[in-house]
Amino acid sequence: MTAIETRASGSAITRLAHWIVLSWGWRRALVALAAGACSALAMPPVDAWPVLFLTLPVLVWLADGAAGGRLGGIPGAAIAGWWFGFGYHLAGLYWVGHAFLVDAKTFGWLLPFAVTALPAGMACYTALGLALARMLWTRGPGRLIALAVALTVTEWLRGFLFTGFPWNAYGYALTGPLALSQGAALIGIWGLTFVAVAVFASPAVLLDERVDTRRPWMPLALGVAVLAALAAYGTWRLSRTPTAFVDNVRLRIMQPNLQQDQKFNYSARQRVMSQYLELSDRSTGPQSSGVRDATHLIWPESAFPFLLTREPEAMAQIAALLPQGTVLITGAIRAPEAAPGKKIERAYNSIYVIDHDGTILSVYDKIHLVPFGEFLPFQSFLESLGIMQLTKLPGGFIPGERRRAMDVPRAPRMLPFVCYEIVFPGEATSGSERPGWMLNLTNDGWFGHSSGPYQHLRQAQVRAIEQGLPLVRAANTGVSAVIDPAGRTVRSLPLGTEGVLDAQLPRRIEPPLYARTGDAGFFLTLAIVTIVLIRRRARRA
Repeated sequence: MTAIETRASGSAITRLAHWIVLSWGWRRALVALAAGACSALAMPPVDAWPVLFLTLPVLVWLADGAAGGRLGGIPGAAIAGWWFGFGYHLAGLYWVGHAFLVDAKTFGWLLPFAVTALPAGMACYTALGLALARMLWTRGPGRLIALAVALTVTEWLRGFLFTGFPWNAYGYALTGPLALSQGAALIGIWGLTFVAVAVFASPAVLLDERVDTRRPWMPLALGVAVLAALAAYGTWRLSRTPTAFVDNVRLRIMQPNLQQDQKFNYSARQRVMSQYLELSDRSTGPQSSGVRDATHLIWPESAFPFLLTREPEAMAQIAALLPQGTVLITGAIRAPEAAPGKKIERAYNSIYVIDHDGTILSVYDKIHLVPFGEFLPFQSFLESLGIMQLTKLPGGFIPGERRRAMDVPRAPRMLPFVCYEIVFPGEATSGSERPGWMLNLTNDGWFGHSSGPYQHLRQAQVRAIEQGLPLVRAANTGVSAVIDPAGRTVRSLPLGTEGVLDAQLPRRIEPPLYARTGDAGFFLTLAIVTIVLIRRRARRA
């Protein structure tokens, strides 16, 4: 029997917790599903992060209630974890369904499967997390640490296994307030995930019997103290890190707000180019000279409905647009080298740096491709069944070989990211060489006016804080932004608008602790904590 099970009377919250602990079957599943779905409110754009003080204790009580089951409650905890994770990801990733409506005739029938299959798969990591936590479970506050360790490990695995998808890791709940988000400079998103789970689950201990917890208020008080310490550190860091700018670098980001049916329609190529050219040279005020004010013009991911280097007229139009001293950085689909007359079937999703005379100075090919968007697992087999990825490129895209900083005339070296590559913390590095800034070209137009683009922006913002590097983001439909190394938005364009954004390039700062050590120190600490939990459980067995 758990501590809460021995208390059949008391306050309403005590009776609710007692009911959750004892619930079983479909009631237990519904409780977990609802708690998980409500937890998604902690993510952008809602950012109602205090809701986790209500929902994560439910997860603790569900794990408590699994104690009476088989194998020490591990299967019961895993099932509850799966339902919690399914609700969390269903509410947090619903926007994936928008992509299947871009070409509804071809992909619309897959929408209900995609909207449920992705959350169902992601929920398996939460199930594993609850199972691991149950293996380390003890009475009292120690179980909060067990839960935090287990969910942090499984969230990390979610970011790496099967190409990885670390979207909406629990640590992002602590990145809504800018001051709290500065913790990423110390411990990264996985460290924040550990802190978030431990702190937000702490109210569960308030209902423990004194035989289990002599001071049941202490975990919550410590949790609030941790949040206060993070906020104090963040406030101090922001005050000590004013935004400084690189001399003589003037950016112009073009956000065309191009609809997907035009973006991939070859017959619309001249209309698309005309829009880009007109928008890029648009005056933004009485003193504006259009593109002549910029040293660097930036266009979003896969900007053209054609292969740029196979369209001499388009390259000539770009050269005519760019004044001397101005460079274009643009996303584009790039075909591999092929023999004359050979049909091109596969391609790279790339970034070009193009000089004012139309010369291609350097190219980066996207490394981390999107499953089912840019390639299919078991590509040949699924294509033989008539299934293709959303971009409808036979054979899928070709991944690039490695991430490297790119030379950009009249600017510091740049580290490129295409689309969701920016959500992977471990990829925001180029080895021993530290770049001057990060560039993220993306096309979030697949996901309409939903939570997806805001979540994507937040994760990019956290990469800037972790690395102490400014981030420049060009998005087809928004949100385009220039973000300084402390995560402050210098300038931005709203979602779903057409326009240009003129801004200076923020200057990088000295690498913060996380940029110097990465995850090694944190996971060493996590391993030590796990050993302590195992020994403590063994003593109580």
